[in-house]
Amino acid sequence: MKNQIVIVAVLALMVSCTSKSDSKKGFEVKGVITNSPEKKIYLEEIPMATMQPSIVDSATIGDDGKYVLHAGTEEARVYNIRMVNAQYPLASVINDVAKVTLNATYNKENKDFPENFDIKGSAVSQEMKDFMEGFNKKLENIFIIGRKGDSLQKAGASDSALLGLQNEIMQIASGIRTNLLSSLEKSSNPALAMLEIGYYQSTASNPNFGLEPLGKDEVKKVVTSLSSKYPDHKGLASIKTSLEGVEGKMAPEFSLPDTKGEEVKLSSFKGKYVLVDFWASWCSPCRQENPTVVAAYKKFKDKNFTILGVSLDRPGQKDKWLKAIMDDKLTWTHVSDLKYWDSPVVPLYKIEGIPYNVLIDPSGKIVAENLRGSALEAKLTEILN
Repeated sequence: MKNQIVIVAVLALMVSCTSKSDSKKGFEVKGVITNSPEKKIYLEEIPMATMQPSIVDSATIGDDGKYVLHAGTEEARVYNIRMVNAQYPLASVINDVAKVTLNATYNKENKDFPENFDIKGSAVSQEMKDFMEGFNKKLENIFIIGRKGDSLQKAGASDSALLGLQNEIMQIASGIRTNLLSSLEKSSNPALAMLEIGYYQSTASNPNFGLEPLGKDEVKKVVTSLSSKYPDHKGLASIKTSLEGVEGKMAPEFSLPDTKGEEVKLSSFKGKYVLVDFWASWCSPCRQENPTVVAAYKKFKDKNFTILGVSLDRPGQKDKWLKAIMDDKLTWTHVSDLKYWDSPVVPLYKIEGIPYNVLIDPSGKIVAENLRGSALEAKLTEILN
């Protein structure tokens, strides 16, 4: 059950919050929901290039628990199956076949997550489920060892005893990384491969698990290899283009209104190191990343460094934007045109998802991008100390 919760939670958030998509009918998901907590069920399409869930179909669950959902006959991608009012998806599948059967059973005492689910007809969807269950089992082992280490430390255990546990965690973490690279090398489905990368990278951003994130060159190597196998896959092509990045280029100028409606130009920060942080109040990964950004600001704000927050909040939701700034204690300059993904900064900076940031030097050149987790403080330490 714990593994199931982690799987659907990460699939719901993935690596980022991103832009929109359309769909045609063709792909079918059907099955039986036992002890269904709701009567309405949705199918969400997740384009690889954006990872933004988009509802493509809905159905009423019958008295016998049966449902049928349809989506587009699109290139390889992930689909979420979600109950109405649910924060996280019930499960996810990949469209390697035309029809997939997904059955799930709920415990009447827990309406948020099913007790179990099974997938029939889709080998790649089953492979995705197996990958993440195995991945999460290893994370659970790391967590248990970490808790044991905390207890021993409080009890005054020797350094050698603690080191032994740390080495055990490192071995598990190294094994997870090795297994990932092996899985990617022999992957037969681009949607599964990119999901595995996103799943690993999002977990590696948490230092408590001791996972070494894939470097940009490693990711580019995998994407390049997959692109050669699937040259017509538009999602892969888009990701390959985005990996070329903007580092080393002059930051494109833009001007947006601040919280009081006054225009602020990016060029007004010239002469300082500025982190342009693209985020939104509705973006859960952004909100989770904000404490890291706050810590970096407090540590480096007196070293010719500042932050410019650029929000992709929705039209008419300025109050939510302002509340998020206050709640997350983001005490730097903030701007937004409240145009969501239609903001001109999106194509200007080739933004595929948020949170996303670029670090600009005093001359206006981009010296780093997408600094998340510990990578942000590490880069600022390298440059500013």
